[in-house]
Amino acid sequence: MTEAAHPYSTLTPDCVLDALEQAGWRVDGRLFALNSYENRVYQIGLDDGASVVAKFYRPGRWRDDEIAEEHAFALELAASEIPVVAPIARDAKTLFAHAGFRFAVAPRMGGRTPELDDPEVLEWIGRFLGRIHAVGKTQPFRARPALDPQTFGHEPRDFLLEGDFVPPELGEAWSSIASLALDAIERRWGEARGVPPIRLHGDCHPGNILWTPIDDRAGTRGGPHFVDLDDCRSGPAVQDLWMLLSGDRDAMQRQLAAVLRGYESFCEFDARELLLIEPLRTLRLLHYSAWIARRWDDPAFPAAFPWFGTPRYWQDRILELREQVAVMDEPPLERP
Repeated sequence: MTEAAHPYSTLTPDCVLDALEQAGWRVDGRLFALNSYENRVYQIGLDDGASVVAKFYRPGRWRDDEIAEEHAFALELAASEIPVVAPIARDAKTLFAHAGFRFAVAPRMGGRTPELDDPEVLEWIGRFLGRIHAVGKTQPFRARPALDPQTFGHEPRDFLLEGDFVPPELGEAWSSIASLALDAIERRWGEARGVPPIRLHGDCHPGNILWTPIDDRAGTRGGPHFVDLDDCRSGPAVQDLWMLLSGDRDAMQRQLAAVLRGYESFCEFDARELLLIEPLRTLRLLHYSAWIARRWDDPAFPAAFPWFGTPRYWQDRILELREQVAVMDEPPLERP
């Protein structure tokens, strides 16, 4: 697909501003593109000097009912005084349409990446994740997809092989190690059977947690707030925790202890989920490669990921999966 044919090629600055005006926001012409590949996200200035953030959904990715569940979940969390950036409603609507694009508007929230080497920061984040999951357990998603070995593992693996994205000289090696990884994932998933899926943030990496300092003079509470529920889905609770853990085993054990100190103040944690940390990390690796491949027709992706498809890229992925197969054979982290 050529750049001119890609749907986002018609999302010009004028189109973005017109969309906000049509939906009832009076804009002043300020427009700043924010870092986002899956959707197109803009900070937009308003006549009163304030700013909002508008997310234009990738055409064809989500159905309206799936987006409605994302918005409803965010609003439910916000109503429980959990610091989640939720969409703004106008005339009881949170999803708007203009020129063939669907979009939502949210308040602009600043912040920096949290310092995950600080146990107090991890405990603080853990408390809010516990509160998010306490709400997430109260009812299921009915339209949003699940995160499991099929959706994040087998389907991405098959897509990459059927699309010939792996260079021929590395195809057998990558296919073989991907199959071994999926076998290990399925084995661990079976050992953790009975862990119920809940509604999740789904993509709770540090970039989706913004930290603001406490300012007593300004009356701001500070701490974390969670952004971008675009990937919210059903899955094991530990999906929202494991991306806070990094380093060697001892470091991750300490980080886990800090997160769970906060988490279990509000939500019980099932120790069986510790079996799923490395399988979930491996599923993310498989899903990530397929995600880039699926979006290759978007001109933003070849520009951002020029190394994708090169032999070096797939050699690195093979080594990565080999390491994960070995790690998944080791005992999981221990419950603190």
